[in-house]
Amino acid sequence: MRAVRFHAWGAAPVLDEVPEPVRAPGEVLVELSAAGVSHLDVTVASGEFDLKPSLPYVGGVEGAGTVLEADTDSGLAPGTRVVLRGGGLGLLRDGTWAERVSVKRKAVTALMAPLDPAVAASFFVPATTAYVALHDVGRIESGEHVVVVGAAGAVGAMVAQQAMAAGARVTGVVGRADQVADVPKGVEAVTLQDAEGLARDRSASLLVDTLGGAGLISRSRWVRQGGRAVVIGYVAGPHVELDLPSWLLDEVALLPVNMIRQERRAREVSGDLVRRLSEGELELAVQEFGLTEAATALDALRGGRVRGRAVLLPG
Repeated sequence: MRAVRFHAWGAAPVLDEVPEPVRAPGEVLVELSAAGVSHLDVTVASGEFDLKPSLPYVGGVEGAGTVLEADTDSGLAPGTRVVLRGGGLGLLRDGTWAERVSVKRKAVTALMAPLDPAVAASFFVPATTAYVALHDVGRIESGEHVVVVGAAGAVGAMVAQQAMAAGARVTGVVGRADQVADVPKGVEAVTLQDAEGLARDRSASLLVDTLGGAGLISRSRWVRQGGRAVVIGYVAGPHVELDLPSWLLDEVALLPVNMIRQERRAREVSGDLVRRLSEGELELAVQEFGLTEAATALDALRGGRVRGRAVLLPG
């Protein structure tokens, strides 16, 4: 079968012919229909992450497909459509960038509602992160004014949609004018360059920031005193300088979202999010690539040129 493998740290992946996977007891053999391409895949491939599969390894930490074979007591009959995540996939063992894979039972979750394979393979991180950030960390309330920084990205767009569904008024901030079209409908879109009004009015009570970096503290001042700034990512940089006197005067709580610690909660809410995606209440943009285009997908992801989530299709 075909699989996309990394042969050296920091090198581009290669499409190889590899042996068919052999299912071990307690594992599930799955035919892949789609596999996500994530920033975690990029990090692992760099060789600088603490978790390292043995080279060469098949990339991909998440995917979706159909069960071919499983233990009789697994609850997964052949033909069941499933999502793959966890169990060391793409971190400690070969991942999902292949036509078929055999994985631990704990890494397999049956889909409770029909989803497009590309969405099924890539919804988990943006959808569950948005839910936890808004409801568990940010404690969103109906009627609030919420500002979402990075609202054209997969996570930011999902935050904006779920905030609107919770009854909030939402302003979505993007980095470039060409990204305005990717902001979800119903969201007031502005660019970073045109965000002076947010700082002047400070009408928002909740900020959800997917960028991080040196500008985080100045963006937190878009929120009124007593408000909250929920921090999800750091694509704009991992460091921020905090002037304590000014921060105390601003009185805006900085709240981190640690999805590693929230994995159990994410799985708890994922079923309802699948339903909402299936019914069209939520939408996730995906950009599809073939297995032969894996290196192109990674380069596009690194360069910030992916609309929504990047997905590899084995077919």
